[in-house]
Amino acid sequence: MEPPLPHQALLEMKRWNTPTIYNGWEQITRHNAAAEAFNLEETRDYMPQMGPMVGYAVTVVCEPSNRSHREQNPDAWSQYRRYIAGMAGPKIVVVQDLDKPQVIGAFWGEVNSNIHRALGCVGTICDGAIRDVDEMNNAGFKALARRTCVGHAFSHPVRWGLEVEVFGRKIQPGQLIHADKHGFLAVPLGDEERLLEAARFMDSNECQTLIPAARGGAGKPLLQICDEIDAAGAQFGANCRVQFARDGEW
Repeated sequence: MEPPLPHQALLEMKRWNTPTIYNGWEQITRHNAAAEAFNLEETRDYMPQMGPMVGYAVTVVCEPSNRSHREQNPDAWSQYRRYIAGMAGPKIVVVQDLDKPQVIGAFWGEVNSNIHRALGCVGTICDGAIRDVDEMNNAGFKALARRTCVGHAFSHPVRWGLEVEVFGRKIQPGQLIHADKHGFLAVPLGDEERLLEAARFMDSNECQTLIPAARGGAGKPLLQICDEIDAAGAQFGANCRVQFARDGEW
């Protein structure tokens, strides 16, 4: 299946942080921008220096505390890797850990990160633990996770290629994800086409109206600054109405 956006669009989208992509998304979506698509629980970005990651979700469920999964399907890792290999990239691995709220073992470490990097994955959103953080950095594999831990316990793929729930948000395979130190946006299926254009417009709209009004106030009376910000906000909203038939966030 062809991905909804070409790779070059994702590369351009990677130049903005996740809040900027959200600003564009809320203008084009019919979903509730106050309640849908983003993480509801706190995430931690263990590689903020890598900047944002953008890719399509591949999904897996694990339960590191439960040794029986290895006995029931000893070939699961091989089967799971073939699922990953068959999906369009770039890919972000979304991991639901059934041990939550406990953390027993890490799905991710040096070896697994390098293997997934070879299979076209750029990183993970893991509602569980990672380890070998320096080595994951060295592999160029970005991770948003709940915490770190020492061991891997009985980490083993349990199910994959299905809807999962991480950080309070349900995610389906193939959803476009944009993630950074702020959290993640799992773009609802069907909202991808105009997302880059909308994010680009909203970033430019801010830079042409509200931001210069706020930064250009040196030496001016404070009430004059308020008036100029009001005028800039009105222009910001007018620009949004012309472009999207919406008022924007102002």
